Amino acid sequence: MAARPAEEQRLRDLARLRQVRDRIDREYARPLNVEALAGAAHMSAGHLSREFKKAYGESPYSYLMTRRIERAMTLLRRGEMSVTDVCFAVGCSSLGTFTTRFTELVGISPGAYRRAGDDAVAGIPPCMAKRVTRPVRNREVLPAGHD
Repeated sequence: MAARPAEEQRLRDLARLRQVRDRIDREYARPLNVEALAGAAHMSAGHLSREFKKAYGESPYSYLMTRRIERAMTLLRRGEMSVTDVCFAVGCSSLGTFTTRFTELVGISPGAYRRAGDDAVAGIPPCMAKRVTRPVRNREVLPAGHD
C-alpha cells in the first residue's frame, strides 16, 4: 500500500515540474531564480533542481538559459538589435555571462552570429528553422557511451 502514496506524490511532483518548465518558457525574459521557481512550486530549491534534472536532463537554470539563447538567436538573426540590447531583452543581466553561455551553446559568439544574420537559415522553411537552429549542449553531441 505504501507504493500508492509514493506514486501519487511522484505524479504531483511531475505536474509541478511541468508548471515550472511552462513558467520558464513564458517568462524567460523576466528575472527568474531557482528559489522563486521552487517556492511557487511548493518545493525546496534543492528538490526542484534534482527532480527537474531527473525529468528533463538539465537543471532549471540551464533550461532557462537555453530558452534565453534560443530567443537571442532569433533576435540576432533579424539584425535589428545590438548584442547588448539582445542580451538584456532576453533577460540576461550580464553581457559577459550571456556571451559566454551563447558561445558555449551555439559555437560562435553572439556578434559573429549576428553578422551571419539570416544566412544561417537561408532556404529553410520557417517551420523548420527553429529546430535547425536550436542550441545544442556539448553533452548532446558526444558519441554514445562518452558522457
